[in-house]
Amino acid sequence: MGVLDRLILRDDQWERMSMHIIGDQRTRGSSGRDNRMFVEAVLWIVRTGSPWRDLPDAFGDWNSVFRRFSRWSRKGVWWRIFAAMSDDPDFEYLIVDSTIIRAHQHASGAKKGSEDQALGCSRGGLSTKIHMAVRGLGCPVRFILTAGQRGDCPQAYTLIEGLPAKVVMADAAYDADPLRQEIADKGAIAVIPNNPSRALKYPIDKHLYAQRHLIECCFSRLKQFRRVATRFEKTARNYLAIVTIAATVLWIR
Repeated sequence: MGVLDRLILRDDQWERMSMHIIGDQRTRGSSGRDNRMFVEAVLWIVRTGSPWRDLPDAFGDWNSVFRRFSRWSRKGVWWRIFAAMSDDPDFEYLIVDSTIIRAHQHASGAKKGSEDQALGCSRGGLSTKIHMAVRGLGCPVRFILTAGQRGDCPQAYTLIEGLPAKVVMADAAYDADPLRQEIADKGAIAVIPNNPSRALKYPIDKHLYAQRHLIECCFSRLKQFRRVATRFEKTARNYLAIVTIAATVLWIR
């Protein structure tokens, strides 16, 4: 089976996505040429986890594809595509959680500077943590990166900020009075198990809490993309773009 027999996007999926792509076949220069093949090339890398240098010749020069991918990452193009695809207004449930991503040794060594590359040491070694919020049907709506050793609860404020919801679910790692108050201020119900050390216990709707498995399913589907399951990118910006691309595919499947 040839590489072009295993493209990810169907025609209807590409039609939805193409409206938000920079340039088209009428654009002067090469920026708008073969947009679909370029996106498929990036999806091939994200799906297989292969090094950029191993990109099949059918997709064009690997270095040109990588430089364009990186340029789109810098300009926020991947995020704009995701935002356009994930515009479903159903926010009855909002579920937050995190997952640890092992970083390959090649992910280290980015130039030092003011930019945080979201790499740190946890029990498994060099790692990155993806913090994510998903909606009621288990599709991602917001995600951020931190170093692997960073705590979960402090990131929840950013994850839920500005997102409407009737219910916010999380596990016991998010049991903190300030977060519960933040959720209440949104007009939502906090469905969070009590930390065993808590003296004053809050009631929890176990029937609602059973829906929290949806975020675990979301992480599982994201990690089917091998470039998400293991971090190879040196910069947090490019790795976040990889996660964003995979999350976009979950929305259009």
